[in-house]
Amino acid sequence: MKELSVFSLICSCFNPEARNKLVVWEFEDMEVKPINKRASGQAFEVFLKPPSPVSDATHSIISPPKREVSLEDIQKKLEAAEDRRRSQEAQVLRALAEKREHERDVLLKAMEENSNFSKMAEEKLTMKMEQIKENREAHLAAMMERLQEKENRQAHLAAMMERLQEKERHAAVVRRNKELREELTA
Repeated sequence: MKELSVFSLICSCFNPEARNKLVVWEFEDMEVKPINKRASGQAFEVFLKPPSPVSDATHSIISPPKREVSLEDIQKKLEAAEDRRRSQEAQVLRALAEKREHERDVLLKAMEENSNFSKMAEEKLTMKMEQIKENREAHLAAMMERLQEKENRQAHLAAMMERLQEKERHAAVVRRNKELREELTA
């Protein structure tokens, strides 16, 4: 069996002659076998080799030596953990206080907007009521003026009728006097 580099493997994919000649490729930790069952392209089977004892020694991780933990170190770690816990609690409390402050600000703003809306609505209503009152008073004044004109016209007509009746009486008196004069002269 022959060992190939990755470059050779890639080149063999593009060169059909090399693909037919090579049956198995071997690398340090895997074997590659081509499969000719696919019509749409090239397929490969990859087999991983079990690790060899030589490679185990080179890849083993050496853990650092454990040191002795003293009571003071444990106390320091506990104090640091307590400080972290207090800091986290303080941060949560600050976040809650900020959230409450924001909620209070939103509520105050909503109340202020509601108050402003109520004031504007009340002002509009007051203005509308004043306009209606002014229109009604103007209408009543116009009607009173027309009524006054009508009464003045009626009084004027009554005076004219009185004068006409007076002239009619005077004319009747003048006619009667004329008739009497004519009777006396006749």
